[in-house]
Formats: sequence, structure tokens, C-alpha cells
Amino acid sequence: MANHKSAEKRNRQAQIRRLINRSNKQRMKTCIRKFEEAVASGVETDAQTALRDVTSVIAKTASKGTIHKKTASRKISRLTKRVKAMGATA
Repeated sequence: MANHKSAEKRNRQAQIRRLINRSNKQRMKTCIRKFEEAVASGVETDAQTALRDVTSVIAKTASKGTIHKKTASRKISRLTKRVKAMGATA
């Protein structure tokens, strides 16, 4: 437990930041889940719309510092590849 006034404040800030990060990450994961459902449905237009939405959410999550920028880039790249693969098979 923190003993100094500054350490107590730091602890409070860390707890708030943790909740914000958790919320951002959960929002991202939910959006990815919806994207995967759209891809599983097999309708390419739905998948492209979901990709646009999930790309935006992932980029925002990275810009807020919740996830690393390269992690976000990797996730977006892999999701984009899945949509492009749908177009190639159709």
C-alpha cells in the first residue's frame, strides 16, 4: 500500500487508467467478434462494412495507448487479409 501522498495519487490514477484501458480493449474485442460473425456469414459486403468499423476501433485503441501501434497494425492487416480472401474465393 502507498504511504506517501504522491504515491497514493499515482495509485488512484493507475486504477482509473486500468479501467479505461479495460473498457477500450473490451470494445475492440467485441468489434472483432462482430467482424468474425460477418465473415462467417459469407456476405462480402457485410464483411467489408464490419472491417471498416473494426479498423477504426483498433486504430483508436492504439492511439489511446491501450495497445501498441504495431500490434494494431498487425491485427488490421490480418483482418483485411481475411476479407480479401473472401473476394478471391467468390
